[in-house]
Amino acid sequence: MIINQVKYFLFRENAKDKKGRETLHRIGKCFTIPIKTSDRKDTNMLSPRAQKIKPSPTLAIDSRAKAMKAAGVDVVNFGVGEPDFDTPDNIKEAACRAIRDGFTKYTPVGGIDPLKDAIIEKFQADNNITYKRDEVVVSCGAKHSLYNIAQALYGPGDEVLIPAPYWVSYPDQVLLNDAQPVFVQTHEKDSFMVKPEALEASITGRTKALILNSPSNPTGMLYDRKTLEKIAELAVKHDFYVISDEIYEKLVYDGAVHVSIASLGGGIRSRTIVVNGLSKSHAMTGWRLGFAAGPADVIKAMTNIQSQSTSNPTSITQKAAVEALRGPQEFIAVMRAEFDKRRTFVVNELNTIPGLHCMTPNGAFYAFPNTAKIYGSRFGDRAIASSTDLALYLLEEAKVALVPGDAFGNDNYLRISYATSLEDIGKGIDRIRQALQNLVPVK
Repeated sequence: MIINQVKYFLFRENAKDKKGRETLHRIGKCFTIPIKTSDRKDTNMLSPRAQKIKPSPTLAIDSRAKAMKAAGVDVVNFGVGEPDFDTPDNIKEAACRAIRDGFTKYTPVGGIDPLKDAIIEKFQADNNITYKRDEVVVSCGAKHSLYNIAQALYGPGDEVLIPAPYWVSYPDQVLLNDAQPVFVQTHEKDSFMVKPEALEASITGRTKALILNSPSNPTGMLYDRKTLEKIAELAVKHDFYVISDEIYEKLVYDGAVHVSIASLGGGIRSRTIVVNGLSKSHAMTGWRLGFAAGPADVIKAMTNIQSQSTSNPTSITQKAAVEALRGPQEFIAVMRAEFDKRRTFVVNELNTIPGLHCMTPNGAFYAFPNTAKIYGSRFGDRAIASSTDLALYLLEEAKVALVPGDAFGNDNYLRISYATSLEDIGKGIDRIRQALQNLVPVK
């Protein structure tokens, strides 16, 4: 049975148009080829690349929680990974001013010069790293920056080292570019920092890059300078790139100091692409602006790729970003202090619940409690054998949304975002406590 007819045209290559430019000229009439069901080996029209990836589990949990709320269900949402603060007024006003001034047209693909200059100033002041304009590209969010890096660097046969637990998008972005993610397990006793010897044991001749996230999503842990120095030595020795995701750098606690691996010298700067943005530091998740800095050839490749996808980031957001970087910064300290209160509260409360244990994170706005002792229990006919089972149980029975650790590469944990009010945190923790008390251990 014929299911389709495909039209074809004959072309003559390298013909010249009237201005002498090389072009393709169509010759002759079109013809059709009947396609039968038996002629098609695979009836799935999606590419193998698209079939490799999964939807973001963190966004899926957040969407489900919001849908339940919209239906009138009282859900406490610990799944969302964005500040619950509003964008500062001076940043909003900069955007409004851009609209009033008519700054609503295309801009250079990689960002306007005033914004690149503000980013360069930020790296110099905060991280002691000097960049030039051709070493900076602005994109539609830090996730977009990471995707452009993956497009520019990864390919078939490449291996990309990813310490686990990891942010959910890292492996899929590697797979989207036909490369292979290689997971290097970290452990709670090491503050979830990858041990250099474990990292070196995973390096092969195919290793193209390491993705490093500090402070970490989901663990909230921060890499110390000594560990970063050892990782930098490995990158230089084995000649691979380091993609340093530093989106949470402004949210560190207990006197901890964020160190960018690109600042350590000794050849690591030329092998590092630093990714950052304003989503977490300035409560601008919906504005969609991130940036990357690194070797000029990599940045140029990222810019070229972006020119064929999104083109420039929103012109209005770019003007707002200049104000965010150059304007008053007191907002960050206020937000950080509030997150610090919530961090202390949530960790203390979690550690009073039988069966749970939670390290104190020193960055970001996530707690990552160990839930392994809960596994093997039941609630009626419902068995709790994994982080996914537990997360679904808490969502459906306690109306608390969390993200299972399996999504981050470690099934023994749940991620709790404390980017919500202390009142909601208290209510959510009480519900978790009661729900876990209702579980019956299986003998």
